Amino acid sequence: MARFFGIDLTQGHRALPDAEATANLLLWFANDLPGRISALRESIANGVRAQRSGGDTPALLEAARREARVSKNLFNLIQKKTVRQLVLDEGIRIDGRGLTDIRPISVEVGLIPRAHGSGLFTRGETQALTVATLGSSSDVQRIDTISPETEKRYLHHYNFPPYSTGENKMMRGPSRRDIGHGHLAERALVPVLPSHDEFPYVIRLVSECVTSNGSTSMASTCGSTLALMDAGVPIKAPVAGAAMGLISEPDGRFVVLTDILGKEDSIGDMDFKVTGTRDGVTALQMDIKVQGISEAIIRDGLKQALTARLTILDKMAEVMPEARSDMSDFAPRIITIKINPEKIREIIGKGGSMIRKIQEETQTEINVEDDGTV
Repeated sequence: MARFFGIDLTQGHRALPDAEATANLLLWFANDLPGRISALRESIANGVRAQRSGGDTPALLEAARREARVSKNLFNLIQKKTVRQLVLDEGIRIDGRGLTDIRPISVEVGLIPRAHGSGLFTRGETQALTVATLGSSSDVQRIDTISPETEKRYLHHYNFPPYSTGENKMMRGPSRRDIGHGHLAERALVPVLPSHDEFPYVIRLVSECVTSNGSTSMASTCGSTLALMDAGVPIKAPVAGAAMGLISEPDGRFVVLTDILGKEDSIGDMDFKVTGTRDGVTALQMDIKVQGISEAIIRDGLKQALTARLTILDKMAEVMPEARSDMSDFAPRIITIKINPEKIREIIGKGGSMIRKIQEETQTEINVEDDGTV
């Protein structure tokens, strides 16, 4: 395998392959890498079996598996070093993009007519479908912790099903990763949400990652903006996001990558997610694999994130320039009035009899707050 990729093993696996071998590596890297690895492992195992005598004994099979694992590790090492070197020296990324290029973007809204709002955001092989549902104040999420009970009127749930990465696995509850990605996308939209007085609805978003190749949380953020605007939620400004990557060397050389792929995340040194509007940043999250990063890396990352964000917002504005003026026909309608707090008991009645009677006769849901808001 080393000879196939032009690697000189006498130099401790550190010599880069020549141009032709590099082209072979990139071809393998870009096209069905898991399948290629599996086929390569099986080929090596079969080769070991053919070279040894004694049939498929347990010892022979274990030796074949061991050599296959070594070959896979060597392949991964070559692939990581070669791709990092190409990015640093040539500015070439594995999918042919430049360092600051964004993958092709497509935007759709209103895909689910029965839902109150929906948005589909696609960037390259990453796609997120977000659905918005509006509810009344009785639908708030009550959080009971050691601190006083709090309520959430905006909720975002992030789902990452196995089929998004082509895997046939059991569907389980949300992982720590899923919860963290959902929180990031949720925080990204909080600064632009209308106040309770402006929009007295409880808002729940569910983002379903349909396909995944990096930055699904940022796709969920963009999809959330589209779903909210499609639902008629008067947000202050659209929000978009992109993930920045990093390839660095101990000698101080580095390049920041815009809109990283899943493989660029795994072989790179940083995953820096930035969300915001045209005027500012609403949320940040950074994961790094190095001891630390310089101010120059942060500066370049934020600068490239701004350029990417503006490009994405322009694409979104082509389809949904502003929130819809009317909500969906299937969304609930809330009418708010103020009464004297001393009259609350008259509306509720003895044991809640009056408010239940009104709700039954009018086929409505009535919520009364302590300040007299009905």
